[in-house]
Amino acid sequence: MTEHKNLIVWKKGVDLTTYIYQITKDFPHEERYGLVDQIRRASVSIPSNIAEGSKRSTKKDFKSFLHFALGSVAELETQIIIAINLKYINEKDSVYPLKELDEISKILHTLIKRLSD
Repeated sequence: MTEHKNLIVWKKGVDLTTYIYQITKDFPHEERYGLVDQIRRASVSIPSNIAEGSKRSTKKDFKSFLHFALGSVAELETQIIIAINLKYINEKDSVYPLKELDEISKILHTLIKRLSD
């Protein structure tokens, strides 16, 4: 299997997670155990599932974990939109994560397709 640290999609996931931690530290205190935890868990789940899947012994298992990562992409996108609606994230700060989520999703779909061939 592929070493996860060599995958661009894993690196993008780690960078996105780092950014998410930075922008959520200023969320209201009452969201610390609510939306902040949800957003952070979803963001961490993306590169974590990529890494775990890459260490599995079969392509089928790797694909399953890439699908889990895709699910986390959708979950995080939804949570960012909610945070924007609640005015916890401003439009300027939302551009990068939403763009990266779109890119990560495209890369994951491509990788899944290649593993299916």
